[in-house]
Amino acid sequence: MKDDNDEMEKKELEGKEPAEKIPEEKELPVKAEKQKKPMSMGKKWAVLVAMAVVFGLIAGSIMYGINAAGNRIQAASNIEETKTVSDDTASDSDNSSDGESTAVEEVTKNAMPSVVTISTMSVEEMRSFFGGTQQYEVEGAGTGVIVGENDSELLIATNNHVVEGATSLSVGFIDESTAEAEVKGSDADNDLAVVSVKLSDISSDTMNQIKIASIGDSDDLELGQQVVAIGNALGYGQSVTCGYVSALNRSLTLTDENGTTINSTGLIQTDAAINPGNSGGALLNMKGELVGINEAKSSSTPDGSSVDNIGFAIPIDKAEESLKDLMNLPTREKVDASQASYLGIQGGSVTSDVTQLYGIPSGVIVSEVVENGPADQAGIQKGDVITELDGRSIGNMEQLQDVLQYYASGETVKVTVQRAQGGSYQEQEISVTLGAASDAQK
Repeated sequence: MKDDNDEMEKKELEGKEPAEKIPEEKELPVKAEKQKKPMSMGKKWAVLVAMAVVFGLIAGSIMYGINAAGNRIQAASNIEETKTVSDDTASDSDNSSDGESTAVEEVTKNAMPSVVTISTMSVEEMRSFFGGTQQYEVEGAGTGVIVGENDSELLIATNNHVVEGATSLSVGFIDESTAEAEVKGSDADNDLAVVSVKLSDISSDTMNQIKIASIGDSDDLELGQQVVAIGNALGYGQSVTCGYVSALNRSLTLTDENGTTINSTGLIQTDAAINPGNSGGALLNMKGELVGINEAKSSSTPDGSSVDNIGFAIPIDKAEESLKDLMNLPTREKVDASQASYLGIQGGSVTSDVTQLYGIPSGVIVSEVVENGPADQAGIQKGDVITELDGRSIGNMEQLQDVLQYYASGETVKVTVQRAQGGSYQEQEISVTLGAASDAQK
């Protein structure tokens, strides 16, 4: 009778289908074991109790690991074009989990040299326990994608909110080398920025390992299409996630650290995991082409319910024109304190709520013009909304102050303002010769 039972169990085991492989993750090797004799009822209970204890320990360890990681979040001319995965490989991915895994590996291997980590230092004011405020240096982390180069610089695309307010920047490449960087230009309205690194600061070995990203066509994306996201998740270094296009033309309201609200439209929604630090990273199709700049994730609904696997990326077709404009701006370095400049206005940021309610353009609204100051002499008026300075987007007062750090007193710059005329706002360009910040303090 025991032999009959053994034979029946053997047939049942042989009739089971092998478990389907999960994309992105390698299966753990399973050690083959000989079939064992049936255990007594007492032994079975002992094994079940032991398994329950072990499972409890493992589950506890996983939750502790997640919580610990969460706590840490607070605390060239010789650059080649990115190779793409062949159509054969991509089509194989549609037919088998093995092919899909291989395609993701190929995309990752070919695209990783085009992705960089971005580390920032910024200064924040916080209220002290005894009243007043104190300034603290805060470290931030994000991601960038190499999108071009000129005669002297490597050009990297990222999100504006990654570099906004940064007092210093550094970029990390695939070979773990780093270099200092500067913000070449930013577009606050579209949450885009371009960071530049001097070619002279990059070693020849590093230049031989990095690549300019191959640009794809985000307009060709379809629902259900597989995508790969690469980014500096949690600031730990580059990591890879994989998912699908969940939706297109999504809208998202973002609020940055300065309290400025940005309305992003036409976004790609994906279920590839997007985490803090992934901002500015690459969203790639299965040809290894850049189709989006990862921007944000949604972790809760308006009523407070938690959600998973909802990430958003700026389509490359939407970002491309803005990035080209930013890449063509001259790169500037912060001026010495002795050369610091001032505009001679007082104002405030125009939030999206104000824009929606009153139709005032986003930017800095001038509440007062300093008499005989640079702005007054140039013709800027109370009520004007400053939207650009020297071609650099101005979305709030903090950005205006940041931009002015790159201009010396005595320089003449073009300031774009929106002025109310006849019931609507008309754009005007005004040339302003900046004054010395030391004069403004007298």
